[in-house]
Amino acid sequence: MSALILALAAGAVVGLALGALGGGGSVLAVPALVYLLGFTTAAATTAALIIVTATSLTALYAHARSGNVRWKAGALFAAAGLLPAAAAGAASSRLPQPLLTAAFAAVAALAAVRMLRPGRTVAARTAPVRPATAAGTGAGLGALTGLLGVGGGFLAVPALVTVLAFEMRAAVGTSLLVISANSLSALATRGATAAGIDWAVIGPFTGAAVLGAWDGKRLAAKVSGTLLRRAFAIALLAVAAFMFADALV
Repeated sequence: MSALILALAAGAVVGLALGALGGGGSVLAVPALVYLLGFTTAAATTAALIIVTATSLTALYAHARSGNVRWKAGALFAAAGLLPAAAAGAASSRLPQPLLTAAFAAVAALAAVRMLRPGRTVAARTAPVRPATAAGTGAGLGALTGLLGVGGGFLAVPALVTVLAFEMRAAVGTSLLVISANSLSALATRGATAAGIDWAVIGPFTGAAVLGAWDGKRLAAKVSGTLLRRAFAIALLAVAAFMFADALV
């Protein structure tokens, strides 16, 4: 199968995840870039930031039109992660590839577990907002974005629900604001790894992801959120297991 077809197919799935779930696109983008399209882990995490930034901004616009974005709270949450994202992005190029692969697999597994246990998140929705906790969570998400090239939406959504007591639709929409800000900050420090990116692959990948984000937004309105989360979580567990095995070889 040609690289173009693989890039278009993978991009559509990534966009669908971001549009429907408000996150999770990058934890699919990096494995697709590494194992389907032959990128190194470092180049894949940088490319994923480019793809996720463009796709998240598109999905953010779609959700904003529906009134699902809380701009002030989202901006404060995202601001706490900007410096950690930049610092971790600069440090990522100095880490060995197997370590990055194993860390990414661990994050994917964590995301899957969280998505398979939605009841715990919903039960905590009425927890009081603690500014220090919100800032700490935002900083942690920023560092994760910079280090592994993930937007952090799969962690931002439950964090916005539990820490800031957002209802689910607002959490999904607002998480896209957080993802966009963190990804842009991390990209600013990734000049060295951006030089080797194959734009003939990344361009179609990003275009398909942007279109997929619109479809994901429509899908979220028609399909049960629980069904979407479970299907995505199963796929993530498979990805995590494969990447752990690869890191140990």
